[in-house]
Amino acid sequence: MTDPELAKLRWRCRRGMRELDMLLLDYLDRHYGDADATEQGAFQKLLTVPDPEILALLTGRAEADDEALRDVIERLLNRGKPA
Repeated sequence: MTDPELAKLRWRCRRGMRELDMLLLDYLDRHYGDADATEQGAFQKLLTVPDPEILALLTGRAEADDEALRDVIERLLNRGKPA
């Protein structure tokens, strides 16, 4: 991944809600580079979802139809735990 591509993703992780920003940026820094293409695509798809929907997914009030997206949500929620 090139620096401009990473910078663009980093910008898209900035949502205006500190907690959400921290979760998304942490995933980008710690997991995105090691993720396979499916997981990277799911994370990029997550970044297109409006903030209230992301929060609903993270709090369990909604569930993603896409299995890869559910996997990314799970990694976000378990960010401090070993894989």
